Formats: sequence, C-alpha cells, structure tokens
Amino acid sequence: MFIRTRETVRMVDWGNGDSYRLLTAADGMGFTVCHTVVRAGTSSKLQYRRHLEACYCVSGKGEVVSSDGVTHPIEPGVLYALDQHDPHTLIAAPSEDMHLISVFNPPLSGEEKHSLCQDGYSCY
Repeated sequence: MFIRTRETVRMVDWGNGDSYRLLTAADGMGFTVCHTVVRAGTSSKLQYRRHLEACYCVSGKGEVVSSDGVTHPIEPGVLYALDQHDPHTLIAAPSEDMHLISVFNPPLSGEEKHSLCQDGYSCY
C-alpha cells in the first residue's frame, strides 16, 4: 500500500488546465489516475490515440462534445468514457474550474504533454 496527496505528485500544465499524476506506469498498477483541473471558460479539442480515458466530474460544470457535434453536459456525479480513442471537445463553464478524476489505460508515463496533431485535436 502507498498513500499520496495531490501536493506531492507531478503536475503537468496540459494547456487549459493542470493534471496531477496520482498514479502512473511506474507504480505498476496497470492504469493511471489523475486529478484534472479544466480552467473556467476554456475549450479544448482533445484525443488520446494510445490511451482509453474515463473522467468523473467531482466539481464544476461544463460539457463534452463528440467530433460529430453531439453535446453532453458534465456536472458533479457524471462520468464520460472515451472508449474508442474518441476525438472530443472539453468545455468548462465560464464561472468556475471543472475538476475531473481521470483514469487512463494503458497507464501514462506521467511525462506526456499535449501537442497539436494534423486534424486539429491535441493529442498524446
């Protein structure tokens, strides 16, 4: 067993927020857990081409928009899963940051940062 706090782990600025890498590949658990902060009023075109991701909202509000334009509201208690490497747009409400617990499989090394791909989605 081990215990960690958000203040003691690597924080990555992913462009429109921060990702606190609570579990990474080095921990040998087979998945990654992050506390992801999405800055208020931001819109991010994202796609994970090598990882599947599920996000559970713990505070704040926003929406996730699929690449075909379908919008899904996100608020505390809502989980969304990107089970097919789905390109998507993540939008935080203008009034407050949105906080997500993000799980990745396979696990992240912890060093990943988004870069713009040819289709306009930020990826890693």
